[in-house]
Amino acid sequence: MSAFFVTSSGTGMGKTLVTAALCRQLRAQGKAVEALKPIISGYDLESAPESDTHVLLDALGGAITGESVAEMSPWRFAAPLSPDMAAAREGKAISFEDLLAHGRKAITESDGVLLIEGVGGVMVPLDENHTVLDWMAALEVPALLVTGSYLGSLSHTLTAAKAITEAGIPLVGVVVSESEDCPVPVEESVETLERFMPGVPLSIVPRQTNEIDWNAVPDLTNLLNGVHNSC
Repeated sequence: MSAFFVTSSGTGMGKTLVTAALCRQLRAQGKAVEALKPIISGYDLESAPESDTHVLLDALGGAITGESVAEMSPWRFAAPLSPDMAAAREGKAISFEDLLAHGRKAITESDGVLLIEGVGGVMVPLDENHTVLDWMAALEVPALLVTGSYLGSLSHTLTAAKAITEAGIPLVGVVVSESEDCPVPVEESVETLERFMPGVPLSIVPRQTNEIDWNAVPDLTNLLNGVHNSC
């Protein structure tokens, strides 16, 4: 069993694209894979078919039912806000202990590769006292960082990577998902990141339109083979 936490430097970086691509690629290699998106905000029934939860279920090749959605994403909130704010809008709160118990149970029961997709960026609040970083650290599994190539992404990427490694979370790699507004060729951004993150594998995912071309996503499974504790 191998478990990995897919996180990012911010919202809308491409975590679900990367997680879904990994699910498809691992399945194509004949490997057992499971995925979870425990917390999702901005989820409503009208747009549910385009939600991250449905994208992951489709990538796993399973039926999309009320039960499978609930298993994939137990904490679903309508407001497109940070989890603590989205939950508060509904008079609810996320129990950090329940969230950890949910993840630990999945890790223990998984027979193959388990991908746990986070919500928002590394430092997004989950409740009054905990962030996604606390969640990752408590689960004690390696992280895969997804970031963009927009103006400012270099600082955001390096800051997120530093927060991850300083929290004692092994970093297996960084995926730069090409942003719509990209001031320089994405390869230049990766070259800069490589100077400041020696030894950490970096991959590029080309910009995708509304209709995702899964064949255009490079093989990312090799990123799950190594662990890097510093950057």
